[in-house]
Amino acid sequence: MEIREGLYYSEDHEWVRVEGDNAYIGISDFAQEHLGDIVFVETPDLDSEFEAGAVIGVIESVKAVSDMHTPVSGKVIAVNEALEDSPETLNKDPYEQHIAVLEMSNRADLDKLMNSTDYAAFCAGEAE
Repeated sequence: MEIREGLYYSEDHEWVRVEGDNAYIGISDFAQEHLGDIVFVETPDLDSEFEAGAVIGVIESVKAVSDMHTPVSGKVIAVNEALEDSPETLNKDPYEQHIAVLEMSNRADLDKLMNSTDYAAFCAGEAE
C-alpha cells in the first residue's frame, strides 16, 4: 500500500493536495484496494458548495457503493471528467487521479486531517 508524503488524509481515506487556495481531492491507495475494481464514479456538480465531511459523490466498485466525502469546505471549481469513461484509473494510480477540486473556504479544515505518518498508523490500526 502506498501512502504519499506531502498530502493530507482523512479518516474516510480521502487525500487532499493543496495548491494555493485549491484542494485537489481523491481517494487513497488504501481505499481503492478495499473497494476493489472501480466501475463508476459520480462527481459533484460544478459551483456546488460543501462543508467539510459532506458527501460530494459516489464511488461504485464490484464489491460496494461508497460515499465520497470532502475533507475540506469549499466550492467545486473542477472535476475529473476522465473518470466518467475510465473510472478504473482510480485503481491504477489513485494519487494521480483527483476526483474534484475545491476552492477552500476554510483552511483550518486542514488542521483536522492527518499527515502521511499519522495516516499510515491509522491504516495499520484499521487493518487489524
